[in-house]
Amino acid sequence: EQKDNSKIRTGKAGEKIAVAFLKENGYGILEVNYRCPIGEIDIVARDKKELVFVEVKTRKSSALGYPEQAVGVKKQKKISRLALWYLQEKKINDAHARFDIVAILMLPAGNAIRLIKNAFDFISY
Repeated sequence: EQKDNSKIRTGKAGEKIAVAFLKENGYGILEVNYRCPIGEIDIVARDKKELVFVEVKTRKSSALGYPEQAVGVKKQKKISRLALWYLQEKKINDAHARFDIVAILMLPAGNAIRLIKNAFDFISY
């Protein structure tokens, strides 16, 4: 139980860091924690003309590998489905969309943030 709470806190802290980081890099933030019946998208943003669905992965250490390695095919499929849902709900049908990952390592010396643009392609099912 305690572990779950700290995981959620780490995740929330990571999302705040990611939002600030994306803004600094010229992204317009449209949604944070967009929820729909099939799940949640961490951040929906705009980068120039592109709509960007951002998955935020935060770790306290790289012992389990880099944060972005946690976004496997199953997760990519899920994010793809969520993106489709979002586009349909918002009636956006002409958007160029892409998937980015913000990988954050929260280290004692400070946060290491990596933005991976076009981290994966849309996966239909």
